[in-house]
Amino acid sequence: MKVLFTSLAHHTHYYPLVPLAWALRTAGHEVRVASQPELTDVITGTGLTAVPVEWSLGAVEDMGLLGALHDEASAHVQGFDFAARGDRPWTWEQLLALENVMVPTLYGALNNDVMVDSLVAFARSWQPDLVVWETFTLAGALAARATGAAHCRLVSGPDISVRARQEFLRLAAEQEPEHREDPTAEWLERTLARIGSPHGYTETMVTGEWTVNTTPPSTQLDLGLPTVQVRHVAYNGPAVVPDWLRTAPERPRVCVTLGSSAADTGVDMLKLLGGLAELDAEIVATVDAETLAAADLPDNVRLVDFVPLNDLLPTCAAVVHHGGVGTKATAELHAVPQLILAFGWDTEVMGRGLEETGAGICLPSAELLPEAVRTQVGRLLTEPSYAEGARRLQEELRAVPSPNEIVPVIERLVAEHRAGADAGPLSRDPRVAHHS
Repeated sequence: MKVLFTSLAHHTHYYPLVPLAWALRTAGHEVRVASQPELTDVITGTGLTAVPVEWSLGAVEDMGLLGALHDEASAHVQGFDFAARGDRPWTWEQLLALENVMVPTLYGALNNDVMVDSLVAFARSWQPDLVVWETFTLAGALAARATGAAHCRLVSGPDISVRARQEFLRLAAEQEPEHREDPTAEWLERTLARIGSPHGYTETMVTGEWTVNTTPPSTQLDLGLPTVQVRHVAYNGPAVVPDWLRTAPERPRVCVTLGSSAADTGVDMLKLLGGLAELDAEIVATVDAETLAAADLPDNVRLVDFVPLNDLLPTCAAVVHHGGVGTKATAELHAVPQLILAFGWDTEVMGRGLEETGAGICLPSAELLPEAVRTQVGRLLTEPSYAEGARRLQEELRAVPSPNEIVPVIERLVAEHRAGADAGPLSRDPRVAHHS
């Protein structure tokens, strides 16, 4: 079987794909990974074969007016209330505005015509049996439709965009026919026609023909989608265990990491660390070179530019982070209580879901003061319920099949979809759930 993975050109989007890609590769399948040239070295660094695809716009900062619109759109989407509760969390006008922003300046920009054409050209020459795409790379679904390949979407965080779209479609059905706009479907239909696809638009181009979900089932949104659950396997990229990490800490160790989203959180890292230093704990923080050079902190604060979380977190009693899916999942894997600093996009949904499991605390951006963070970390360290909740989540995750164990399920689903079978047989395999 030929399997084409495709990802946005950022390592945080690509890394969650790596364990499944290697599971399929070691099962004897051919695997290729397509992305923009900026990700080529990262892909080959994981031992997989890269397929660079063109992307006409280059870096966002070089995109001129479209770059400015992209930045504004990102801010709008980041500030959208994805965590809204209740039977009718949003209005039709809110969701239509969200679609009208996301399609041209996010989905359309990240999957522009040049990139789609390059990916489709490769897919037509290589003829994959399966395309696996992460949530921002809808070009993967377009390539699959153009070639008749089966395709699935890999989800590694809260499925907020599909949840909002499902509500959008429900409210659209209540509108007068002349007002039922659907920017996503119109864009994808138009693109399918442009590339000469023999297959038209279906909603699976947004959801995948099935979803592969790496998050614990109890933390997932109930969206009624055919879903293959798979255990998260931590992958941090190339890493070396430093000497200091080979010795057990003398005091409770707290990891602080804001990843590539540090600027978005609005947190002053040095003030935050100064407050945490007042705890009877060892603080290990990942920071950029500029912060590292400017730091003047107590001896119980250790600053590092990078340390593999899969090796650091097992030694920690708590972790403070920005809602990065890799950080959250690795903390769950090692039963570490978490404080999520929610600053928008999916982070509040993620944080509130974690609170419901009892494995952590969510602190919204409006409350991100050093003293508030210190208080909540103190609770994680001293209240046993959080460690107990983290252990329950770890046990749940360990019960989920590994990437190697779901390979036969993937093979069967590809055979069914390639043969044109309907979705009925999915319910007969206990490893395929109809929720996500």
